[in-house]
Amino acid sequence: MAKKTPVPCLTSIGETAGMIWRTLSKNGPMTMAKLVKGMGEPRDAVMLALGWLARENKIDIEEDGRRRVVSLS
Repeated sequence: MAKKTPVPCLTSIGETAGMIWRTLSKNGPMTMAKLVKGMGEPRDAVMLALGWLARENKIDIEEDGRRRVVSLS
């Protein structure tokens, strides 16, 4: 069976996930809004990367009233 090459979109999501990981590692827990604003990436890309990290149990997302706070697991 031939090996699939990564789709550029998946590569971009993975790179954004790495940026999120480093940002949370450096700054600690952040609200999603603050994280999206500080990343300098399109909101959709950040949300996809957060989903990836959440699925891999790398981050925790807690609701705090109307805010969602993201932290490393």
